[in-house]
Amino acid sequence: MGQMQRAHAQQVHARQRASTTPYQQHQQMLWEAEHARRAAERAAEADERERRRLYVEARTARVRAANANLQSQLDELDNLLRTTLAIDDHIDLQRLKKQADYPEFTPGELGMPLRAPDWRRFAPPEPNAIGKMFGGEGRYQQLLTEAEQAFEKAKAKHAAGEAARQQRLAQARRKYDQHCQQLDAQVSSHNDEIDRFGAALAAAEPNAVVKYFGLVLGNSVYPEDFPQRYRLAYVPDSRLIVVEYLLPTVAVVPKVREYRYDKAGDEVQTVARPADEVQRRYADVITQVALRTVHELFEADRTRLVETIVFNGIVETTHPGTGQAVRPCLVTLRTSRDAFTAINLAKVDPAACLRHLRATLSSRPEELVPVHPVLEFDVVDKRFVDEVDVLADLDQRPNLHKLSRTEFEDLIRNLFGRLGLEIRTTRAAPDGGIDCVAFDPRPIFGGKVVIQARRHRGTMDVSAVRDLFGTVLGEGATKGILVTTSGYGPDSFEFASGKPLELIDGSNLLHLLAEHAEVRARIDPNER
Repeated sequence: MGQMQRAHAQQVHARQRASTTPYQQHQQMLWEAEHARRAAERAAEADERERRRLYVEARTARVRAANANLQSQLDELDNLLRTTLAIDDHIDLQRLKKQADYPEFTPGELGMPLRAPDWRRFAPPEPNAIGKMFGGEGRYQQLLTEAEQAFEKAKAKHAAGEAARQQRLAQARRKYDQHCQQLDAQVSSHNDEIDRFGAALAAAEPNAVVKYFGLVLGNSVYPEDFPQRYRLAYVPDSRLIVVEYLLPTVAVVPKVREYRYDKAGDEVQTVARPADEVQRRYADVITQVALRTVHELFEADRTRLVETIVFNGIVETTHPGTGQAVRPCLVTLRTSRDAFTAINLAKVDPAACLRHLRATLSSRPEELVPVHPVLEFDVVDKRFVDEVDVLADLDQRPNLHKLSRTEFEDLIRNLFGRLGLEIRTTRAAPDGGIDCVAFDPRPIFGGKVVIQARRHRGTMDVSAVRDLFGTVLGEGATKGILVTTSGYGPDSFEFASGKPLELIDGSNLLHLLAEHAEVRARIDPNER
């Protein structure tokens, strides 16, 4: 039925074309072309509107994402204290111990016995009755004898091969056992180190206490743009720990309050965060970091090694008014265990809590207005006290700047040897210092160490720290140590932050020499 209808329609259409004049046919074609053109224009306009809609939608979505990211940053800052309350900051040293994880002994083909020869593959077929009648019995006996000889040879070859396999298997097993013994030795050495560290910590040895609480603070997770650098000093007699904590600058508070998309101008506009809000938020960040650090230290101390904590929060930056590097203290507090642990940190207002603890907070931290620490860190830890001798002319201590290159090299080698490092190679540096490659044999903190020592006048440039980091990467070392007879600027500490680098300044070097190498020295770059 459908075919008949289509045929009829074609016939009608053919008759219409036959009855239409050429002019009419031309006009019809023009109309169809115009109709198609207008349809194309409408489609193009629709496509353009859709493209514009999608473009605006994409720009708007990016602005929403940017605003969501701003809010996420603010949420992180607002919850610096709250996020640590759900975490147990104590470090169980027993959990740091290891157990040997032996690989499975997989000898492969050596573990499979060789297949013994099968007599059935050698035995000749027995002759049938007709074969025996025509002399097949004698031929069969000859073949049987040959087969038996071949079978005996195959068994001898199999026995030799099997003996060789078992010998190689025994060798593989001995090698595997030796590897397992090496793993046992490594694990035992690691666990012994943990036990020694635990014993030193239980005995309240200052170095062990500082190292333990350094691990505690190192485990604390902050936003990525927080410096997370600190110095710790411990006084066992009074069970006092002093923390000098490097705070973030005001840059951690987003200066943009909101992003807006202007469709008419097709541009993203920014709305600045009011200055008073920036100040309030930055003060709140500093406050939370102070409370959080004290909380983490007390919570991690289950054997009451610490009864009093002094916290000094400093910032390393460049003063916008002078262009000089500054390290102002922006918050300081001293609190006892009993006073602090009586506080319910989950319900306090951080600023009110600081006031309750009689802490001192900078009146304008964003402008780097300093406060006086309740206890100077350098008073506690003599490693960072500059050696100053009023009677310099009568000082008979050797001046590091007056030593020959060989004497300076021997001094540094001796110092780090006393500190437990094995100096492998030493070479002279072009600037009068020395470069060393050493090895730290300790199982936990050990590895290859690059040491660079520089006798320098004035603040060390950050380029020296960058060069050291490049050498560490090039040598495949686990740590780099830069020693100078002068000091470092904030850019050097900023670059070293988060990297396996240790910067030792002149005063620290003098302390290390006196305490570990039994050398009382001084630094006077101006001595003639």
